Amino acid sequence: MNFILRGGRLVTHSSPVEAYQGFDADIHVIDGKIAGLLPPGTPLENSQSVDVSGLWLVPGFVQSHTHLVQTLFRGMADDLALLDWLKTRIWPLEAAHDEESTYWSARLGLTEMLLGGTSAILDMASIRHTDAIFQAAEECGIRAHIGKAMMDRENEAGLSEPKDISLHSACELRDRWHKKGRLRYAFAPRFVPSCTEGLLRETVTEARNAGCLIHSHASENLDEVALVRSLTGMDNVAYLHSLGMTGKDVVLAHCIHLSPIERKLLVETQTAIAHCPGSNFKLASGTAPIPELLADGAVVLIGADGAPCNNRMDIFAEMRLAALMQKPRLGARSLCAEQVLDMATRIGGDVLQTGAGDLIVGSAADIVAIDPLQIHSFGGGPEAGCLVYSATPSNVRHLWIGGDTIVQDGKLGAWSLAETISGCKNALSRVRQRAKL
Repeated sequence: MNFILRGGRLVTHSSPVEAYQGFDADIHVIDGKIAGLLPPGTPLENSQSVDVSGLWLVPGFVQSHTHLVQTLFRGMADDLALLDWLKTRIWPLEAAHDEESTYWSARLGLTEMLLGGTSAILDMASIRHTDAIFQAAEECGIRAHIGKAMMDRENEAGLSEPKDISLHSACELRDRWHKKGRLRYAFAPRFVPSCTEGLLRETVTEARNAGCLIHSHASENLDEVALVRSLTGMDNVAYLHSLGMTGKDVVLAHCIHLSPIERKLLVETQTAIAHCPGSNFKLASGTAPIPELLADGAVVLIGADGAPCNNRMDIFAEMRLAALMQKPRLGARSLCAEQVLDMATRIGGDVLQTGAGDLIVGSAADIVAIDPLQIHSFGGGPEAGCLVYSATPSNVRHLWIGGDTIVQDGKLGAWSLAETISGCKNALSRVRQRAKL
């Protein structure tokens, strides 16, 4: 693999406060990594030239909290708050999945995200059929940390399993998939109300022994926070911390309703927070205090969450919402485009250990080519502002992951779109019939 992207404008991270800048350069890629950033038109022998004239070259986007297992359920759980959303819709639907329907659900979500420029994800599956999600991720070439949802407290949908079975099956998945190509295993206890203390403690031990990320939800909804207090006598993040479930290898989705002590714990332990603004709005969960957390030094990432609580797995929509939702509360510059773009690229890449996240020599060649000359995005402002406030997935022209061409001219190479839709229709029919929804 030896090629050069010629004629593009790089939008890349730099050290000043205004964190992104655009400049014209060619990118030389060898064996999946960026080998050089060259002045435009630099002669280079024995390299294939790829014309990206007029396009912006941006680091691949990282979605740090997704639920591919739920993509088939888009539009089937609208206008509900979190706990009702889970109990009456999501858990019964997840319980109705089979191996094949899980595969098609994952394939649908991966198609949407790849066509929208996402190159890496952190995904939480359900308690069964996680191999099918790994299979779909392997087929399409995305970077993915994936883990089965671990739940050993009984619930209304019967979507739980004994602690020992949950741990054993998670470890088997880890042994099959962890570090297989671009895939990694992430231990994923769903959230405190679904997990006993024993499961959480033993999960932390297993994850750290294997060098895997730990991925969970925390403090998303006020009813959830109250439930955790009734179960544990502690606030959510404080309880997780007491079990060792904080640190640089932990990603907690949402973290909206935090006490001052919990905020301090997240900062001190550098536990990553996966901010999901679309989901937070749609489930009426609240507005996460992201500017305050960033000012204190917290690690904040971004993700779309699942299709039934968003209803799009669109990183551009999430970036726009993340920036806009804070402004009425704290002012126009409370969260700027450059900060949000950083959460979706460089910081996400650091936490998910992609080796990418920026367009610098030595980094993995995870690169999105953006066409800015669309009716909805044309303008004269800085590139970061256009990407966060104006761009949509329709601006994505090409995507390379590890130097491999994943999307070319707006088309995904891994599989047929028509076949994906057909497979999803058949799968959804079976799941709805089983779930009686």
